[in-house]
Amino acid sequence: MTSSEDPKIHSRVVVLAYEGFAAFEFAVVLELFGRERPEFPQWYDLRVCAVDPPPVRGTGGFLIDGEHDLALLDDADTIIIPGWCEHDISPPEELLERLRTAYDRGARLLSICTGALVLAATGLLDGRRATTHWIHVDKLAKRYPKIQVDPGVLYVDAGRIMTSAGSAAGIDLCLYVIRNDFGADIANAVARRMVVPPHRDGGQSQFIDHPMTLEQQCSLSPMLDWVRENLALEHTVDSLAERAGLSPRTFARRFQNSVGTSPHRWLTQERIFRAQQLLETTSASVERVAEEAGFGSAQVLRLHFRRQIGTTPLGYRKTFQGRGAAQIPA
Repeated sequence: MTSSEDPKIHSRVVVLAYEGFAAFEFAVVLELFGRERPEFPQWYDLRVCAVDPPPVRGTGGFLIDGEHDLALLDDADTIIIPGWCEHDISPPEELLERLRTAYDRGARLLSICTGALVLAATGLLDGRRATTHWIHVDKLAKRYPKIQVDPGVLYVDAGRIMTSAGSAAGIDLCLYVIRNDFGADIANAVARRMVVPPHRDGGQSQFIDHPMTLEQQCSLSPMLDWVRENLALEHTVDSLAERAGLSPRTFARRFQNSVGTSPHRWLTQERIFRAQQLLETTSASVERVAEEAGFGSAQVLRLHFRRQIGTTPLGYRKTFQGRGAAQIPA
């Protein structure tokens, strides 16, 4: 979807439950889409769809007594597939056919972790980029060679089909969806309640080859916080390295290992995020927003907005300004 679409058409969310479903991924969906949020004027209507005859047993042994069957998918706007339980067993054909039908009528399909195996079995991922948990990327690529499997990212947005990496990356994908539907301020409020980062770029690495020591992590934190408070200033690798007290080469390597992306990409995403907040919560001109966010000019802001958000700054403002902003808790 694009940010210019009305989020009402995506309000009916269905999450699949089946024998042996992944409990963590399932709980992520319940927390992000199913919790009541009266502070917002709109929210999602979440339903659980039992693929197998209920009750179904998840990892850890607890039971879900779902009241719905696969027919619930026929009216869903968004369908979410948590980690698939049987990696070497094909999903039921009825499920695959209903997923194909749902996509054909305009529904949005999301997978978390090995849920990508279910989407892959539908054939809908053929010719598209997709990801899954890094342990299973080779299996996905070998079994479905038509899919462009990306092993090194947190999530992939391929239009109305989105896939995420291992379990916690499902949180990032779900927050990304909320941000597209309701704007950055509301997504940030939801993340704040969960005590998780409000945004991690989907292109960040799934895992870090060389974990940072606590001392190394702390050495970058003050610099990152300072940059977020001073996005309007000009920043380079050299200037950031100097502030962090490191050589440019050491800084770039440590940044990549710690944050999972390059300094330039991180800075651009932080500026996009700041621009989104300003467009949602102020009446400042696009030129002023560009200056405050550090893009320098409205032309550069429009370029990055079109590339990453899929719309113009004014189009984004028209969609999201004032949507629940006054109700967002501090």
